[in-house]
Amino acid sequence: ETDNDRFLLCALASKRAHDINDMMRGQRDRALQLQTAVEIARAADRKPLSLAFSEIARDEVSFDPTSIDVKNH
Repeated sequence: ETDNDRFLLCALASKRAHDINDMMRGQRDRALQLQTAVEIARAADRKPLSLAFSEIARDEVSFDPTSIDVKNH
């Protein structure tokens, strides 16, 4: 639960955005074989951080509180 902890929310969103970005990079080559670059650009018009905040707002992201360094985020 990230209620009332904006720093935890930002740390969680940052970690999720990194995961999304890594997934997008990994799928790029495969996607180019299946779709045109224009179709891919249209599908990826939202930034990873925006996607991460949307997923968090929909309560689709879970996390282990011990994986985030509370003192240094």
